[in-house]
Amino acid sequence: MAMARVKHSEQHFTSGNFVRDVVIGMSDGLTVPFALAAGLSGAVTSTRLITIGGLAEIAAGSIAMGLGGYLAARGDAEHYEQEKAREYREIKEIPEEEVAEVSRVFRNYGLPTQESMQVAQSLSKHPDAWVDFMMRFELGLEEPDPKRAFTSAATIAGAYIAGGFIPLSPYMLLANAQRGLICSAAITLMALGIFGLIKGKFTGTNAVRSAIQTMVIGGVAAAAAFALAKLIA
Repeated sequence: MAMARVKHSEQHFTSGNFVRDVVIGMSDGLTVPFALAAGLSGAVTSTRLITIGGLAEIAAGSIAMGLGGYLAARGDAEHYEQEKAREYREIKEIPEEEVAEVSRVFRNYGLPTQESMQVAQSLSKHPDAWVDFMMRFELGLEEPDPKRAFTSAATIAGAYIAGGFIPLSPYMLLANAQRGLICSAAITLMALGIFGLIKGKFTGTNAVRSAIQTMVIGGVAAAAAFALAKLIA
């Protein structure tokens, strides 16, 4: 009796760039407005002023972070195109050296010298595939998504705004700055802990350690801002 063949399917996590952008935006969005609001709480008693200052910071911070993400992604794309153009130029000007480089790549994977050279010679007959191979396996570069710059900017800015409203929301709802500070600290530290856990699971690091580190960084930043504001005031 023939056994039924079980279809094998592999599941790989392919949203690394998106998660990285969310981590960048959310971590700063939780920490910076939290520290700013805490610092203002040490200098003023008006929750309205703290809210206005926090909203201004969220607006400026999200724009700055989004622009930074856009420029970084554009830089990656431009670097890829420059290296790709250089590889096309080299396979025309020094094809023997490029074939030898491909052969070395295959030898590094354990193929014998003769087989490596045969594969390299065959690959050299297909310029586009040849360049693509060199980009991936010699330079370690993957072709960026053409929409990556805008997507990265929007994701980072959106995550920053979402994170920034968490520490600021108690000041928007309460009339007392000290009460707002206590509620903001509790809510933000809880959010930082949850965010750290999720970040740890996505990045493959220890989730508990990631949560503790995230909470400590946010707490230290807020405490330093509050102490400085008190000292100056």
